[in-house]
Amino acid sequence: MSKQKAGIYIHIPFCTIKCIYCDFYSLENRQDSIPIFFKSILKEIDQFEVGNNNIDIDTIFIGGGTPSLISPDLIEKLLIKLSDHYNLEDVEEITIEANPGEAPSDNLKAFYDLGINRISIGVQSLQKEILKFLSRNHSSEDVFNTIKNAKKAGFNNINCDLIFNIPGQQKSMWKDDLNSIIELDIKHISCYSLIVEKNTKLFQLVNKKTVMMPNDDKSAEIYKWTQDQLKDKNFIQYEVSNWAKSDSECIHNMHYWKIEPYFAFGPSAHGFDGKKRYWNVRSLDGYIKSIENNKSPIESSELLSKKDIVNELIGFGIRTRKGVELNKIPNSFKQSVYNSIKSNHKKWGKYFILNKDNLKLSKRGFCFADAIAIDLLI
Repeated sequence: MSKQKAGIYIHIPFCTIKCIYCDFYSLENRQDSIPIFFKSILKEIDQFEVGNNNIDIDTIFIGGGTPSLISPDLIEKLLIKLSDHYNLEDVEEITIEANPGEAPSDNLKAFYDLGINRISIGVQSLQKEILKFLSRNHSSEDVFNTIKNAKKAGFNNINCDLIFNIPGQQKSMWKDDLNSIIELDIKHISCYSLIVEKNTKLFQLVNKKTVMMPNDDKSAEIYKWTQDQLKDKNFIQYEVSNWAKSDSECIHNMHYWKIEPYFAFGPSAHGFDGKKRYWNVRSLDGYIKSIENNKSPIESSELLSKKDIVNELIGFGIRTRKGVELNKIPNSFKQSVYNSIKSNHKKWGKYFILNKDNLKLSKRGFCFADAIAIDLLI
């Protein structure tokens, strides 16, 4: 029996500044808590039991926060601790997140030497006024230097995150940003539409009508141009927000989209063991206290029914280039899935590509992926 592929996610919540749009759990001005945090997360890994010998770890993702600011010695201890409990011999991809200007060249070289072979850089924009609006504390020069230093350190699998649909962002600005990043000869680009999340400063500004978000038509126009431009530059769109050169897709994210297991450590980290989703307490102090008291930091969990898993296969799968893999749908649910496809054909059929093994979206269908996913759920 072949082993199931799985990933590991590590959440390091420390940041130098909290961006106005960010809903991920992160903390400013808590660098003094880094030592006790690492003591806690190492202990959490010790305490956590997978309980499944048929799991084969092939990815590790170190996110945050800004993990590129952390001492490589601490990251090394983290990787060693993981190797004490997991067989990491088959790991293909280890990603670390970085912010421009917050990834010292010495750190980058040390990270690469530890076996970290992919770096994801939060560029977001190259425009001074847009960066200021987003509360980003880097410049375009920081972006270029960080990418140059990452390449010099040995990284050839580099992702850059960019954001569109930002108030005040002209289409010409977005075009300049995307083209400038393309010219840097990297292998992966993620383009996200700015979402107004609750519990963010941006939400407060929009709610007070201090800030107005761009209209949907403008956002759709930029997205379609982005699709065309990246295709022309030999990037393959393999998910709604992700483009990669050949064989450079993010393997770790595939675990999320294929509803495969991934184990998670750190405050607010979300994991999935193949049957249930679980999430750790969204508080650094609460997390540390739980670990110190030899208690699990898991705040809650949700056991997924077979129907839940089918709906997740649909909801995540339809957002990918490969689409919904119909052969993974249990026989007892296949008729319901086909009935849903049929009932939505009049509304969305022109965006469907249906064959024996897959239901996927056309290039333009990606523009409506979220709405289509909701309608397809059984």
